[in-house]
Amino acid sequence: MNQFAMPKKIKLQNELYVNNKISFALNIFWLGFIIYTSIYTFFLAPSINIVFWNKIQMGALALMIISTFSLIRFRVENSYLGFVFFLYMVWNLLTIARGFQMNYQFIYLSLVDGWFGILIYLLPVILLFPQNIFYLRKVFSVIVIMSIIFLALCIYFRHDLMEISDEEVTNKYLMEYFSRNLSVPTGFLLISYIYHSKKRMILAFTVVAITLVLAILRARRAIIIMEISYLLGFYFVYLYISKARVRSLIISFFLVALLVFTGTQLYDKYKYSFFANITERADEDTRTGVEVCLYNDLTTKDWIIGKGMSGRYYCPGIDKGVLTDYRGMIETDYLNIILKGGLVSLGLLLLITIPAVIKGIFYSKNLLSKAAGIWILMWLTNLYPTVVDTFSMHYALMWICVGICYSREIRNMTEGKVMTMLSTNNKYIKLSTEN
Repeated sequence: MNQFAMPKKIKLQNELYVNNKISFALNIFWLGFIIYTSIYTFFLAPSINIVFWNKIQMGALALMIISTFSLIRFRVENSYLGFVFFLYMVWNLLTIARGFQMNYQFIYLSLVDGWFGILIYLLPVILLFPQNIFYLRKVFSVIVIMSIIFLALCIYFRHDLMEISDEEVTNKYLMEYFSRNLSVPTGFLLISYIYHSKKRMILAFTVVAITLVLAILRARRAIIIMEISYLLGFYFVYLYISKARVRSLIISFFLVALLVFTGTQLYDKYKYSFFANITERADEDTRTGVEVCLYNDLTTKDWIIGKGMSGRYYCPGIDKGVLTDYRGMIETDYLNIILKGGLVSLGLLLLITIPAVIKGIFYSKNLLSKAAGIWILMWLTNLYPTVVDTFSMHYALMWICVGICYSREIRNMTEGKVMTMLSTNNKYIKLSTEN
């Protein structure tokens, strides 16, 4: 065998090369990611053998770690992004170190906790994965798979999800985990709809609709806002793409009027049944109390550098059934970032994401880059009403979008070229061996 032989590659239009080894490593990473996040999603469900599922979760984590070593490239195309991202990751490691405890229980819980564990500080390394549009097809496939898992779990746990009583923690937060971990990323399919088949779009609208209905039933206002924002994002993108904008505006005006009228009638009819929770919580303020507690607890030093990964603040009387008056998180996520890593952490994050939004939306030639910029912008706006800085596809997709927006090559691609590369039926992709 010729020792100088080139490895097997997929060649796309003589411009894009995809290494089979990298493609395989990505498959392993996303397989582990899907298993890990899916298992963490139903931990609040009743009658779950947590010890058993934790073992599988750790196996999925091992898949992610092993594959990551093959995927990380310590080279960023944009020098500004490379410098700020390096500072951000160093600061994340310092945040971990300042809250790390050398005992088995702490390490174990930090690894299996998908929302507030150690992995959220390491997930941004996904930005260092190969920036290749062909690989983004895998990302879309992962979103589809997680959407299907969401529907399956909704069917299996339908009685828990549809229970009107809000007294049990399970009934209140089960759908929250389902949506944030599995269904929320489906919104990205909506705002990048031109790259997807009709079947995929039907799935996306179905998942968003079910999530919205469950969020209304359980009165999860932040999720309602998120899902509506994705629908609005789809609408504005559709108007941007559509050639018949005037006709679309007229039709949409009548549709909105019809929806408002129908919604008002349904609300009046089911105000004290289906809409009981959202009626009760419509103007409820659940943020001010905990925010005041945080403000009173943080010192000047804490505001600047945070309290580390295990940082807590004194907030008595908020969480029922707990043995401590100290909280390790706050529902306002930009304050949560400050609690752990201070204004330094939030500032570095904004220095990365704000230029990405501008580049993606205003300095790009294709919808993929604009959709990436829109997704980052939505993620940033969601830092106030809810928690989005978690080990989830929602957060991972944000960093993938950062990579897209900073890639001059991707931003400058024509729409036709992007659509060709993302097409699942691409006839230009051929498997060849170069010797």
